[in-house]
Amino acid sequence: MKPNPSQKLSRPARRAVLVVHVIASASWLGLTLGLLALGTTAATTGAAVTVEASVRAMRLFADWLLLPVAFLTLLSGLVLSLGTPWGLARHRWVCTKFWLTLATTTATVFALRPGVNSAVAAVAAGGPLPDAGDVLFGPVVSLSAYVFMTVISVLKPWGLTRRGRRLRAPDRRTLEDA
Repeated sequence: MKPNPSQKLSRPARRAVLVVHVIASASWLGLTLGLLALGTTAATTGAAVTVEASVRAMRLFADWLLLPVAFLTLLSGLVLSLGTPWGLARHRWVCTKFWLTLATTTATVFALRPGVNSAVAAVAAGGPLPDAGDVLFGPVVSLSAYVFMTVISVLKPWGLTRRGRRLRAPDRRTLEDA
């Protein structure tokens, strides 16, 4: 028997994936708050030892925790969107969350991590923090995006996409015919 591509997750599977998604998303938000606190400390303190400790801690977060949590958030969100009636392209808020998650994950790889790594290299060589933006800009942008995504997850604004309206139309005709 061929699997049905429109088959949805069972209730226990959906709940399990939802729990994983919420935990991963909350972890990503918490890691970003931690990065912001460390970046603020590095940018505002005058003590070289504190600056170095802060940027080294940021590198640990960015290298070992941030990407796995980001990918888990992205993967669990995809499974939820494809395995539930929300769909990936049916509701504008789901599309927005998907693209923002993809963008912030990409920015973590290509902007945040290199910026933190260059700050660590400069400070470890005995120099000052080269640019406070390297350790502040990424966490500020990420935190803004995650808070925004959390808000739209709760409020579910903007309604259906064109595809969502088109897919919903047969459901209404079926109800009217009954």
